[in-house]
Amino acid sequence: MKRKATPGSCCASAPTRPPSRADGKSLALLAKALAHPARIRILQLLIRRDTCIAGDIVGRLPLAQSTVSQHLKVLKDAGLIIGCEDGNRVCYCVDAAVVARFKDLVAAL
Repeated sequence: MKRKATPGSCCASAPTRPPSRADGKSLALLAKALAHPARIRILQLLIRRDTCIAGDIVGRLPLAQSTVSQHLKVLKDAGLIIGCEDGNRVCYCVDAAVVARFKDLVAAL
């Protein structure tokens, strides 16, 4: 879901949506989304920067734009990140509630 962002507050008002599946399914879904080094790197970048335009992410990884877009889609589909429209660009940010849920699920192992 793309959301309209205001300058400087991209994703600030985006709703969080923790996974609603049973614990095992939630953990599997989130773990699968993080099962690639590029997606982990993207998540780390977003955690450090709060928000980031897709082009900036591409500039920080040794991957093609289309490959980065595919990784962003996987992270977004799992609920780990949120994408917001910022003009003609898409700004991404981490959904902290979902990351916290993932940490809780791993800790419960």
